[in-house]
Amino acid sequence: MKSRRNFIKSTLLTSPVFAFPEMFFKTLDTEPLNILIIGDSISIGYTPFVKELLKYTANVMRPTLEDGNPENCSGTTKGVESINRWIGNTKWDVIHFNFGLHDVKHIDPVTGEGSNKPNDPLQADLKQYKKNLEIIVEKLKATGAKLIFATTTPYPGKTINPLRDPGMPEKYNHVAIKIMNKNKIVINDLYTFMQPRIAELQIPENVHFTPEGYLALAQKVVDRIKEVI
Repeated sequence: MKSRRNFIKSTLLTSPVFAFPEMFFKTLDTEPLNILIIGDSISIGYTPFVKELLKYTANVMRPTLEDGNPENCSGTTKGVESINRWIGNTKWDVIHFNFGLHDVKHIDPVTGEGSNKPNDPLQADLKQYKKNLEIIVEKLKATGAKLIFATTTPYPGKTINPLRDPGMPEKYNHVAIKIMNKNKIVINDLYTFMQPRIAELQIPENVHFTPEGYLALAQKVVDRIKEVI
């Protein structure tokens, strides 16, 4: 099976976007745009594709760990704690962000680790999610960057390891969209985009996607970024 890196290389190099890049992108006369992607492991999956698709016009970055690996930004609880560090001192032109998939998972109330027990609490219930997301949005607005919020992607029924109940993305997306509309933040509706295609592009009984799925998500992300710049 191809590694993700080999898949990216083989897929993108055969694409007309990369065979004739000048047809799709124009090199900016000024410095490349600085674009920050904040999100969970779903965004980790599509970020390499976004970087390739925008490499002629932008520096696409995301939070990273000390060892250089991408950081999973997890849910809004971690977001409130870490948002200042993620923003740092860089002048961002665009920030594409998402929270929700970790907020909806059940966790062990003692250890804080993921749980498969339906009676264990959620990492952040809807009330806490709303409060946390509002704090994060205010921090992001203060950067002056153009903001894009990506709705939480769908998953089939419930998933385990950890347990996520059916129908939760819709509920959390509903709350998030209200906040974004109130703050006039652009929405990238990845949920609606992927919902009809999960059988084709999502790993069975999982929240994650195939390489082809991540490429499709990346193209949707790039389209939305191009609209705001």
